[in-house]
Amino acid sequence: MFDRYNRKIDYLRISVTDRCNLRCRYCMPEEGIKLLSHSDILTFDEITGFTETAVANGITKVRITGGEPLVRKGIVTLVSMISSIKGINDLSMTTNGILLEWFADDLKKAGLQRVNISLDTVDAEKYAFITRCGVLDDVLKGIDAAKKAELLPVKINCVVKDSHEEPDALAVAEFCNKNGLQLRYIKEMDLLKGTFSTVTGGSGGNCSSCNRLRLTSDGKLKPCLFNDAGFDIREMGYEKAFKAAIEMKPSSGQRNRINGFYNIGG
Repeated sequence: MFDRYNRKIDYLRISVTDRCNLRCRYCMPEEGIKLLSHSDILTFDEITGFTETAVANGITKVRITGGEPLVRKGIVTLVSMISSIKGINDLSMTTNGILLEWFADDLKKAGLQRVNISLDTVDAEKYAFITRCGVLDDVLKGIDAAKKAELLPVKINCVVKDSHEEPDALAVAEFCNKNGLQLRYIKEMDLLKGTFSTVTGGSGGNCSSCNRLRLTSDGKLKPCLFNDAGFDIREMGYEKAFKAAIEMKPSSGQRNRINGFYNIGG
């Protein structure tokens, strides 16, 4: 399906939870966020039901995100349910990798095709500082597990302050080159201004060719992450919400008014 700017919308990103097992400094305020109640979060049947409607209307690519999707109880079952929908050609997940060592094989068997893993530094002390609680070795084990499970290509999302020439970014690039990983640089969002930029090594942030919609964990279908518009799939129904999001997709984003990365999910 095409929007009013003649962009083919074929990519759905699904946030399956607002929860995360890290507290990255650029992702959420130090005081944390107010979490949704469990009753507000979409059920597996609601997620798959809406995805079926989206696929019937031209979606062929689906990415599972969060929060951190691997903390959602029963995530392997959900992946299996989504992968069984005919018409999806590309099923992927964005994860911080902390739990991936334990899930990679089962996710592959359930139908997941590939993963993006967040890695901003290969220095253990800096990693612990950035994430406020993370252990670098857990992520590295997750990356190895993803490769062994053939969740390929394994892509690395590296957040940079200003440039991919920063020392940590260069070290991550060297790590990726040595380990056969694809690398994307994402410029850090200003949590106060909520501004955004394009992704180096990926298509994110390029409004002129944006082909995606985003379903939040509480059922709001957003035509653009950097715009206030959102359509409640529970109140409107799947078909009506999908078509409204296509019709109201803006030519370009403005800013993320929520002032956080946690609701974007990579």
